[in-house]
Amino acid sequence: MHSAAPLDSPPSPPRPRKSRAALVAAVLCVPSLLLILLVELEWGPLGTVDGDIARTTHRWAVAHDGLTHASRILTDWVWDPWTMRALCAVAVVWLALRGAYWLALWIAATCAVGTLVQQGLKAAVDKPRPTWPDPVDSAHFAAFPSGHAMTATVACGLFLWLLRTYGAGPAVWRTGVTITVVSVIGVGVTRIWNGVHWPSDVVGGWLLGALMVALAIATYEHRPGTRTPETT
Repeated sequence: MHSAAPLDSPPSPPRPRKSRAALVAAVLCVPSLLLILLVELEWGPLGTVDGDIARTTHRWAVAHDGLTHASRILTDWVWDPWTMRALCAVAVVWLALRGAYWLALWIAATCAVGTLVQQGLKAAVDKPRPTWPDPVDSAHFAAFPSGHAMTATVACGLFLWLLRTYGAGPAVWRTGVTITVVSVIGVGVTRIWNGVHWPSDVVGGWLLGALMVALAIATYEHRPGTRTPETT
């Protein structure tokens, strides 16, 4: 007779996913660390690409007031880090009410650690933000990595993890993936368009956010007492 899973455990993903999450985390470590190193060393070619893209998009932002206004609404309200954290908090409460205490703790911890990593890197790298004689937006703190891009990637990645863990149907899964792609790419584009981040800041936020999610999944699946579905 098979033993039942603990009440505080959500449906467990299949066993092969364990090695996949750890592998994804290991792969993401390489470009993440490389980009941090190149930014810290102020590598010339990276700075040239950053500058060329930033200057071009800033000219477009100044010339298209309507798009810039829409971009500011999206980045300041829809995809703002605090909005993303609030959505994660809702997910944590929902999981706790369902009795999935471990998963709720993992989601909360991932968001908290992600914020600490983000702020720690900003302080350590201390990369200046773009400055313009005719700015269309403003932002505080250092540039690398983009907090908006990293937080959105963490929140949306965790959202997809929950959908997969609880066996979302094909239609719900496709909708979730679409929302995730639009949000993660969209927030990065708005930060560059608004002239408050270099492209490498956004790419760094994406990479580090994805790395945080992969590490969260890998460590959750390998925590003591994890059970996988048994075959009959």
